[in-house]
Amino acid sequence: MGIGMTQESIGQRIRQKRNELDLTQSELARKMSNVSHAAISQWESDSTKPNAENLFELAIIFSCDFAWLLKGEGFHSNILPATLNLRGNRIPLISAINLIHCHINTPDKLVSGEYIMTDINVSEKAFAYRIFGDEMEPDFVDGDIVVIDPDVKPRPGEFVSAFCDDKLLVFRKYKEEGINSTGLEIFSLIPLMTDYPILSSEEHKITILGTMVEHRIYRRKRKS
Repeated sequence: MGIGMTQESIGQRIRQKRNELDLTQSELARKMSNVSHAAISQWESDSTKPNAENLFELAIIFSCDFAWLLKGEGFHSNILPATLNLRGNRIPLISAINLIHCHINTPDKLVSGEYIMTDINVSEKAFAYRIFGDEMEPDFVDGDIVVIDPDVKPRPGEFVSAFCDDKLLVFRKYKEEGINSTGLEIFSLIPLMTDYPILSSEEHKITILGTMVEHRIYRRKRKS
């Protein structure tokens, strides 16, 4: 259908599009980032309302106009207006386990159906994952999401995701160390927690997957 207006609520519009795609509330939640089944239920019952990022994700999943979801105005068919380019900002959220066992040059084989939305400019190879461990505390905490772009060459002081010795996935600060005797650039990956070792490219086989271009901090539990 074309452009129109409706008196339905946001929750009713979400339920309408979910049913059109034959998705359960749980299945819809899994397609979104950091959204629970309970949250979908609350939106559809109009107990709570999705925030702007949630609506942006829903517009992508439903292939409908953001304005239609928000206010009931605009396109509510499965065809987006040509002027909207939302899909360029949808980044696959890949599990750390998949990153370890698969090669990042085939991201289509790694996607689990989860995505995050961003308004930054990234390459088609960009991906996101949840970091783990405490090596980068206090700036980066276990569970924080980072967006990594393989097409961005790291500069000194930036953060990178890398494989070490083909088996260890690490997230560290990048530091240039100069050029070795064979003319190769050497570098180190620095943890923020000094209890962990510095990884040198002269001592380890290090493959940099990409440079962090965005850091997502979700609500953190207070430490007792």
